[in-house]
Amino acid sequence: MSKNTPDRSLIKSALLCEEYTLFSHPSGLKIYVFPKKLTTTYAVMGVSYGSICNRFSPDGSGEMITVPDGIAHFLEHKLFTNEDGSDSFERFAEYGADANAYTSFNKTAYLFSCTDNCAQALGELIDFVTHPYFTDESVASEIGIIAEEIKMYDDSPSDRCFYGMLEGMYEHHSIRRNICGSLDSISKITKETLYDCYNAFYNLGNMALIVCGDVDPDDILSIANAHLPLTSPEFMTVADNENNSESDKVFLPYVEQRMQVAKPIFNIGIKDVSIPNDPDERLKKDAAMAILDEMIFSRAGRLYNDLFERDIISPHFSYGYAINKSVAYNSIAGEADDPKLVLKEILLYIDRLRQEGLSEEDFLRGKRVMYSEFVKSFDSTDNIANNLLAFFCEDGELLSYAETIESITFEDVCELFGDSFSPDRITLSVVKPLKNL
Repeated sequence: MSKNTPDRSLIKSALLCEEYTLFSHPSGLKIYVFPKKLTTTYAVMGVSYGSICNRFSPDGSGEMITVPDGIAHFLEHKLFTNEDGSDSFERFAEYGADANAYTSFNKTAYLFSCTDNCAQALGELIDFVTHPYFTDESVASEIGIIAEEIKMYDDSPSDRCFYGMLEGMYEHHSIRRNICGSLDSISKITKETLYDCYNAFYNLGNMALIVCGDVDPDDILSIANAHLPLTSPEFMTVADNENNSESDKVFLPYVEQRMQVAKPIFNIGIKDVSIPNDPDERLKKDAAMAILDEMIFSRAGRLYNDLFERDIISPHFSYGYAINKSVAYNSIAGEADDPKLVLKEILLYIDRLRQEGLSEEDFLRGKRVMYSEFVKSFDSTDNIANNLLAFFCEDGELLSYAETIESITFEDVCELFGDSFSPDRITLSVVKPLKNL
């Protein structure tokens, strides 16, 4: 086989009855094609680079540089502007495609959905992501646009409460800072810093292209071949793992802010300091913790119903677990007159569970819920594509996650429970109503 011929793999799951084709393109790009007989085709081109990667060695030498907070999100905005002065959003609209982009803590994604003209839209997606063009003038004008976005998030009680939780859990890690950055940090971004970050992370070997819909893998490959180089430069960038400088304990156990809310809202953050280096083990922990959370915090469980019946919490209640290569935490969010009482009751309930032991019946229910939600995610092209990107960024395999869920035992969850929910790893972030003047 020629070195310029993409390696091709068919990835299957007998358990899910799903399959996709994975091309390892000579450019270094991973191309996922997931045929799905649905009306909408969804494509995403993503890079394993997000807001927490603000300190890195661009050549792998170990010599680190630090860039302003918010630069990954700034890059996301600026890539849509082309050298000829056109805007890729306008081109997508001409093709009848709905385009968008997002930046998270560990990835950046550029995407579109369409029912027709997929080839043209896909070519546009590849072209603008792989051909950056920044000028001093365009960067300066974007600062004002992003500044308004930052102010919008600063005016959002739920966002402020969430970041209050992260600021409480972490003293140093860049996850505690807003994905968009701050008014001060974005003012320091220049075209040179944008190019530095682009060249460091937007190497095709650090990126994936995912297409899901009623498409043929060979057709997608042909389109990609027409827009991609046939060689890939060596990828050397090494990002700093700031988790190494964090204490096992939370930085601040309580964070309080006052904003225009009718009733106090809260985010409880539970810091996880045990993050497996092995991707498969990390995904197994993700699945086990999701089951454990369902057992403890589910609306079908004893804790929620007890708190709701006693009018301690409102129906606005959610929970989840997040894990990546450098951070992991549980979060519980809701609305309550007395958030401190909510946390107290949760800790009392956890203590009771430690004495009584977890219920195997609750475990089986939690496992069924998680598995069914995972299966349902294959009903939409956007869920499939974004999940494939998330697994790519964590060096995991989406379809094998079904087997991972199935492999979780009651003993696994009991062992995980024994190591979790330590009081000194818990932060309570609260946004209270403004004081009466």
